[in-house]
Amino acid sequence: MPDDLSGLKDDMNAFILGHGLSRFQGYVTEEVHSVMWDPRDNPESWKDFVELAKKAGAQFLSMDEEVLQRDELDYLIQRLQHASFPSDDDLEEARWLRNYLGKTGFIQLGWPHQGIMFLFEATTEWYERYQHLLDLVEDFGTMAIDDSDADDEH
Repeated sequence: MPDDLSGLKDDMNAFILGHGLSRFQGYVTEEVHSVMWDPRDNPESWKDFVELAKKAGAQFLSMDEEVLQRDELDYLIQRLQHASFPSDDDLEEARWLRNYLGKTGFIQLGWPHQGIMFLFEATTEWYERYQHLLDLVEDFGTMAIDDSDADDEH
């Protein structure tokens, strides 16, 4: 998989429109009943996914992409720096992600059928690591503070 999926996104747009389907800009969340496409190590399987959507009578496909933005990466680095137990490795990895600013790291295609969204996702290795670091800093924010000593005093 390349480090930048913007070329793949352009190919997908052309293929979708070439099949007479429309594109809806939107991300399908985990709360929606969905089935994930299994590409079976075929980088071109997204074409089969689009063709199946057309055969199933879909009029459109949803599409979302994530491009690494400087302000989002700066925020991640800031959160890592202010963590209670910052990891030098995590911080260094976040700084290393600057190499990917402006690049597309994630694409999601989807189409609805009988109340279920069928999804195809493509991602880069660096974007998966970026997501891991984001999850890590979110976990820092949700850690409960143990104030049982304060309860014992009352």
